Amino acid sequence: MRVVIIGAGFAGMYAALSAARLRDIRGATPKELEIALIAPEPTLVVRPRLYEAKPETLTAPLTDVLKAIDVVYVQGSAKTIDTKSRAVGIVTADGTRKQLSYDRLVVATGSRLFRPNIPGLSEHGFSVDQLDDAVALDKHLHSLANRPAMNGRDTVVVAGGGFTGIEAATEMPARLRAILGKDARPRVVIVDRNKAIAPDMGSDSRPVIEDALKKLGIETRIGAGVASLDQSGVTLSDGERIEAETVIWAAGIRAAPLTAQIPAERDNLGRLLVDRGLRVPGVAGVFATGDAARAACDDAGNYALMSCQHATRMGAFAGNNATAELLGVPTRPYHQEAYATCLDLGEAGAIFTLGWARKLKLVGDEAKKTKQQINTVWIYPPRPERAAALASADPEHVGEL
Repeated sequence: MRVVIIGAGFAGMYAALSAARLRDIRGATPKELEIALIAPEPTLVVRPRLYEAKPETLTAPLTDVLKAIDVVYVQGSAKTIDTKSRAVGIVTADGTRKQLSYDRLVVATGSRLFRPNIPGLSEHGFSVDQLDDAVALDKHLHSLANRPAMNGRDTVVVAGGGFTGIEAATEMPARLRAILGKDARPRVVIVDRNKAIAPDMGSDSRPVIEDALKKLGIETRIGAGVASLDQSGVTLSDGERIEAETVIWAAGIRAAPLTAQIPAERDNLGRLLVDRGLRVPGVAGVFATGDAARAACDDAGNYALMSCQHATRMGAFAGNNATAELLGVPTRPYHQEAYATCLDLGEAGAIFTLGWARKLKLVGDEAKKTKQQINTVWIYPPRPERAAALASADPEHVGEL
């Protein structure tokens, strides 16, 4: 028997850990039940931190963890899924193609930045979505020091006033001063089509965020979007022109395209609709998790967000349940009633909220300490020691607050 997991992000990593944990508890051997994880590299990209400087350091190796729990790592990119023959088509780095059969499949393929067909976006826009994107942005920012201080060199436009956009924007003043000199006066502008910045953060948090932006000197343009980009700046939908040599696109994400190969219903973000066990209804043997799945968190109408916080716990339930079906033991319904948000505000600190209503609990330096603990400790893989790694993956405790 074989469980195949596609993806080495937070959901994929915890799916592997949880699957191995249940296999161990039930006394099955790796030969009796193989667990295989497919990914281009045996590495967790710490994606929630890609707005920070030195993004090339924001990865964590998984090889030793996977070896410790007897999970087979399959290097390559999953390109096809045949749900009838139960096989995944893989392309390796050198172009070799191969197939891997499965008895249960966990789709943990994550998400990608949504890039609309805006003139100049693909040529001139940067992002902090994937590791390569963040590295390219960092390289570009450092190159600014060699350019004349004119024509928008010191101006950054961030398109998108949601979570990612705010974190990228509030980090920019300090990053640019580190590159251009402490006396530099960088200009950062957030552009968002909504009527307010941080539209989903709630009435408690929004005034704190707005005060932080003012403290950092960050400008906002609300009710307008980016109409076009070129190498020297952006034109907004209301006709305003902003000269800027750096434009960061942070306006929404979609489930990775591979989910489209599963013959099942998806939402408008491309996520596969799943039942409470994270199975894809009507597709035998397939589970979806993390950003690839639209899953109910509770009985109150709340659904998992495309976030690290939800992906880790969803992954643990998906891996457990895929393995449980093969071992003939009961599956567990995914649930995640507790929800917290910790938003980095750069040199202005952070905010920490609890609950789906995002009740403000911590602000400023106190919240910043929590954010740093989350970013540097909590979201990293467990240490590569078998007992500790398996113990970290109990679905009922992963992601507990």
